[in-house]
Amino acid sequence: MANVQIFGVKNSQSTRAAERFFKERRATIHLVHLKQKPMSPGEIKRFLDRFGLARILDTEGKPYLDAGLKYMKLSDAEMLRKIEENQGLLRLPLVRSGNLLSVGQDAEGWKAMSSIP
Repeated sequence: MANVQIFGVKNSQSTRAAERFFKERRATIHLVHLKQKPMSPGEIKRFLDRFGLARILDTEGKPYLDAGLKYMKLSDAEMLRKIEENQGLLRLPLVRSGNLLSVGQDAEGWKAMSSIP
């Protein structure tokens, strides 16, 4: 049975979808509510190294647009600082099971995670 860590927020439809997906498969879930406990810089870097900044950044989300980031040219280091300050900029959910990671609604990635004994 898989141990899954889901980083997200309760009012996010995609976070709830991930939670429901793994509950249906009887996986052990640890939900990290980002509004209560932010991700550590090391954890963010793990996703960043695997997927790149463009993939983990939610450029369609309200926090991104409200911060005016659509019109700014920031280096990757500056953008990483912005993400650490406001984790609403992340594409949710971020899911981790062992060394397997997924970003956003990724049913294929979730299936791979749920098949781990």
